[in-house]
Amino acid sequence: MIRLFVAVDLPDDVKDQLMEMSKGITGARWLPRNELHLTVRFIGEVEDATYRAIRTALGSVRAEPFHMTLRGVGQFPAKGPARVIWVGVDLPPELTALYNAVEAALSGLGLPPEGRPFVPHITLARVKTPPLAEVIRQYMSKHASFHTPPIPVSEFVLYSSFLRPDGPFYRHEGVYPLRPE
Repeated sequence: MIRLFVAVDLPDDVKDQLMEMSKGITGARWLPRNELHLTVRFIGEVEDATYRAIRTALGSVRAEPFHMTLRGVGQFPAKGPARVIWVGVDLPPELTALYNAVEAALSGLGLPPEGRPFVPHITLARVKTPPLAEVIRQYMSKHASFHTPPIPVSEFVLYSSFLRPDGPFYRHEGVYPLRPE
């Protein structure tokens, strides 16, 4: 079995900016630099034969290259104690088209659709012990105006994820250039 997800990797300078924001909340496990990405589609654990079929199917995905802007911060769940701290993503139509194309390729293999709506974001931290609500409010206020210049996106990545006691380890399983239909 192998655990998979599809994502857009981020340029080094953007990861540097996000690492600067990765502090200030006790009880948070801030993601290391190498784990920062935009998940397009979580797949989960699959057998080896399905893994090979997924790699092939993703090679047939056609989507336009695009630019995206990271903007603002938020939390999941939106109300109540924070469990995830994230940076938002302006939603260009090409990103939605990429998500739909990946979803179509995977459903063509008989994989069930993801059971939740596509909400693009970059996870910064997972919160094990929720801090005081005021700490979260201060963090959100401090970083509310965060934004990046437009980031060019010309490829997407199939990642494997191996869970370890000190956190997950991600590995590139395939890199797919964005190509128009």
